[in-house]
Amino acid sequence: MQILINIMIIMGTLAAMEAFSWFIHKYLFHGPLWFIHRTHHQPKSGWFELNDIFSFLFAFLSIYLMWLGRSEPDYRFWIGAGISVYGVIYFIFHDWFIHNRFKSFKTNNPYLLGIRRAHKIHHKSMHKLPSEEYGLLLASKKYFRKDK
Repeated sequence: MQILINIMIIMGTLAAMEAFSWFIHKYLFHGPLWFIHRTHHQPKSGWFELNDIFSFLFAFLSIYLMWLGRSEPDYRFWIGAGISVYGVIYFIFHDWFIHNRFKSFKTNNPYLLGIRRAHKIHHKSMHKLPSEEYGLLLASKKYFRKDK
């Protein structure tokens, strides 16, 4: 039974991370933290960008929670693991598949193509505002239509 609880904690953390990431992306990254995030909306001048600091902060939080909950492992460990899983998903979807930090893989998957379309719309603007589509795993239905 405990393994099911742990899986549910990880899944809940994934859902919470998507909601939290959407919120901070819209209201902080495209708000007061734009001076950092704008490096993600500009042409690349190297492999890393200042915006990567956010990924490092989430990685630190994940490791810290797993460290705190390591002895049992308790709920903190599994929340940290969920944040880590979200980070891996972020890396694969966002950095690899959407932004091609490595040679991207080809796909005809309607979900992946819809997510890519939504993110490309988000990056149409090189400015703080206007912008749309702040999520990583969820996007408006219009990006998943077959006629796109």
